[in-house]
Amino acid sequence: MTTPTERRRAPGMTADQRRETIVRAALPLVAELGAAVTTAKIARAAGIGEATIFRVFEDKNAVLEACIAAALDPAQTLSELQSISLDQPLAARLTEAVEALDAYLNRMGAVIGALSATGTRRPAHDSPQARGMSAGRETSQAATRQAVLELFEPDRDHLRLTPEAATDTFLSLFFGRSRFPTATVPTADLVEVFLHGALSE
Repeated sequence: MTTPTERRRAPGMTADQRRETIVRAALPLVAELGAAVTTAKIARAAGIGEATIFRVFEDKNAVLEACIAAALDPAQTLSELQSISLDQPLAARLTEAVEALDAYLNRMGAVIGALSATGTRRPAHDSPQARGMSAGRETSQAATRQAVLELFEPDRDHLRLTPEAATDTFLSLFFGRSRFPTATVPTADLVEVFLHGALSE
């Protein structure tokens, strides 16, 4: 009699991998529903049982906090900035940079805005969590500036400003425009004006 071959099981996820899967599934739901999202909905989106969430998270608030941290995490955006080809013209490089940074700001704004709208308050200004977020933001901003600076560097000899000054001017102009959400000028046009000015001659 032939012994049946044992069915192989896929290797199980580590706790960190499980948390990452849950947060990835939860993010769009949190952006849509804020704190009103239920762990049952998150579990369905992640394709797991609801009890599995509580094996790696203490409660729903812990899931929401992890979603905030993920929304603020610039790792994906920094990777996108660093992967922009330096072989293409500066205008194309900067257009890609703005699109990557806009996507990051939109993701972050959607999650934070939805949570605020449904009653989740930000940590107190002097709380350890708030201080940690502030320190992380400063590190993120420095890394973002460096990534954008590297996009200017190949054109150093053709710039009116140093690459450092051009980077700071660029970031100030492009990310100050969030105060005018009704402005719909295409990114490529904004980059063109930044590089060549508004005057035809």
